[in-house]
Amino acid sequence: MLHVNEVTYRIAGRTLLEGATIALPDGVKAGFVGRNGTGKTTLFKLVTGEIAPESGSIGLPRGVRIGQVAQEAPGTEQSLIDFVLAADIERAALLAEAEHANDPHRIAEIQIRLSDIGAHAAEARAGTILSGLGFDAEAQLRPCSAFSGGWRMRVALAAVLFAEPDLLLLDEPTNYLDLEGTMWLENYVARYPHTVFLISHDRDLLNRAVDMIVHLDQGKLTIYRGGYDSFDRQRREKQALQLKLKKKQDDQRKHLQAFVDRFKAKASKARQAQSRMKALERMQPIAGIVDSDVTPFHFPPPAKILAPPIIALDNASVGYEEGKPILRKLDLRIDVEDRIGLLGANGNGKSTFAKLLAGRLPNLTGAMRRAEKLDIAFFAQHQLDDLRPAETAVQHIRMLMPDATEAQVRSRVGSMGFPTAKMDTPARELSGGERARLLLGIATFRGANLLILDEPTNHLDIDSREALVQALNDYPGAVILISHDRHLIEASVDRLLLVADGTVSNFDGDMDDYRKLIVKGPDTSSGKTDSDASKNTAQDRRRDSAAKRSELAPLRKKIKETESLMEKLQKEIQKLDTALADVALYTKDPAKATALAKQRADAVKSLGEREETWLEMSAEYEAAVEAA
Repeated sequence: MLHVNEVTYRIAGRTLLEGATIALPDGVKAGFVGRNGTGKTTLFKLVTGEIAPESGSIGLPRGVRIGQVAQEAPGTEQSLIDFVLAADIERAALLAEAEHANDPHRIAEIQIRLSDIGAHAAEARAGTILSGLGFDAEAQLRPCSAFSGGWRMRVALAAVLFAEPDLLLLDEPTNYLDLEGTMWLENYVARYPHTVFLISHDRDLLNRAVDMIVHLDQGKLTIYRGGYDSFDRQRREKQALQLKLKKKQDDQRKHLQAFVDRFKAKASKARQAQSRMKALERMQPIAGIVDSDVTPFHFPPPAKILAPPIIALDNASVGYEEGKPILRKLDLRIDVEDRIGLLGANGNGKSTFAKLLAGRLPNLTGAMRRAEKLDIAFFAQHQLDDLRPAETAVQHIRMLMPDATEAQVRSRVGSMGFPTAKMDTPARELSGGERARLLLGIATFRGANLLILDEPTNHLDIDSREALVQALNDYPGAVILISHDRHLIEASVDRLLLVADGTVSNFDGDMDDYRKLIVKGPDTSSGKTDSDASKNTAQDRRRDSAAKRSELAPLRKKIKETESLMEKLQKEIQKLDTALADVALYTKDPAKATALAKQRADAVKSLGEREETWLEMSAEYEAAVEAA
């Protein structure tokens, strides 16, 4: 279906693709992965002919139909259903021609063709796609202009899915979807009848919907069979093998070079030395692994530990207008170490509930109690627009540290994951992921007791999402998470709340149960959902997980304390090394030099003991987490 042959493309002197080659067979579902900014979207533009390669070629069958989501969201007065139906150009043209055709033979041909392409069932199919993406029957009849930008992008996605092109190119299609829409799309892509090439950072989508992964790294394209987890395993095995081969080759080169250096000047060994020099020239070097580290996220721990519950709701309601509540009968509590994932379709009130907890909306009725001195950090994607475009990360943080030195401000910006080269870059020139990192750093700056994160992963690649998972698991406070990334939810929370039917209630099931509920719908014949069958086991699992987290809290605290001691000892050793590096000290004050040397030896010994303790506790903690 698609052949990329030795393609090279550069932009602004930077090489994105260099001799890149792949072949995708007809009907394959291929996920396309790689770090942000490596050139994935650029390859899509090369495939569609929007740009041309410097060298190499893109091969596609004659007459192949390529489809991708329009960059501009539809804002016409057409209804959603009519806009989607119009995406099938052949059907629309045949229906228009049928209205004016007079030739009986031509009329017969049109009707046969309409039957062949399933035109008469098209409206039902379009409605099914729109429904899967979150539009009910009433919404499908409303004009596109009545919806916001994110919802319009869903309509654009629905249109390209309905058109069923031979080659479907999807670039981060879940960015505008909620968890329910993402789960529906997983199922749809897996059953799509033609070829799919999909850019995504969603692990579950890449595990469930595709059968191969195309990896873009250092300008090269490599194909791996299977989903993302299979790709990750194969790549690690390949890296390990490549490192072994490189070490073996390096040892061989050293041996040959040593012989040449030793005997090249001796006449009796000149022939052998010459032979080994030629062998060295013929030896193609095995490339070392260049795998840039992901900058970790860090959320400062709560400045003060509060008594539970930190928030309690008693028959509360919330909405934007008096007398018109969106959510009612809210009875729940949030404790100091709760990890909660909010489930529910967009429009059901997840963000409204988050704003209530964050204090950005008052409760209309009932009671809401917050712990005294409760500090809440709130992150939502729309807040990215609140960053001051012309100001750098340093300038944003200096506003929060007015009495700090320049070095202290820059140290704090560095701890948020910004390298020196990015600290003075205006916010408008930062990538989406970098702006999200800055906003997370600002929101959590003072050490909150509760993190409320509303879709934090939209601009993060897979490796950065894993770093976010680790940061959330290391954070000792409470977390409330809204995300379409199922992996993030499964790896970070141990309690699920369902926002639906005008209220918020415990969801007694796991994410597999919820996926079945979304894809298949509730089993109304028995009055039970798919989650009921595993209610007790799922509830028990989360209860055990929460209990295990509580049991591990003291151990985690000891690990953190040991890390702090190790850091202090390392700084002390560095100061002693600086003092001992002064040559004059040994002649001016030999006794002081001896004392400093003894202090250093004691500090090194103490650091070694602390490191041993830290390793033992870390191993114990990891084993306990895995067992849980």
